[in-house]
Amino acid sequence: MSVLTADELLAGADAVHRVRLPAHLRPAPAGEDDKTAQIEDAEVVIRPLLLADVVRLQRSTAQNEQLASVLMVQQALVEPALTVEQVHRLPAGLVEFILAEVNRISGLSMTADDLQALVHEPLAKACLVLAREFGWTPDTCANLTVGQLMLYLEMAGRGERP
Repeated sequence: MSVLTADELLAGADAVHRVRLPAHLRPAPAGEDDKTAQIEDAEVVIRPLLLADVVRLQRSTAQNEQLASVLMVQQALVEPALTVEQVHRLPAGLVEFILAEVNRISGLSMTADDLQALVHEPLAKACLVLAREFGWTPDTCANLTVGQLMLYLEMAGRGERP
């Protein structure tokens, strides 16, 4: 067994996946009057969520738990890229299907309750505190070691700046 290199481990973060929509969730062709007509072989392209995405979701959904699913789908959709408002206008079953695929390719089998539990994990809370105290981005926090995280939390608690 060989140990992966950093590049090999990070390679999956750039992957995109074509997902074929089930027949019952396919939309009607544009301008089609026949409500029973469906687009053949309808697909979307999604990407896995990264740790930085999850941290950003945690901050964004702290006051609104229902927004988590919408933001997860919006962040993961590559083609077509949609705004949050556009995702809100999608049929609920379609959002749920895409969300399940996002969870699958991201290595998450996470429900809204699971996401809330993750948000309350000590490391997620620590990243949120550092982001608020020092104005750091989720990427900055995600690149810290646990030792650095603890040091900066202690500094924040004392009112010091890095």
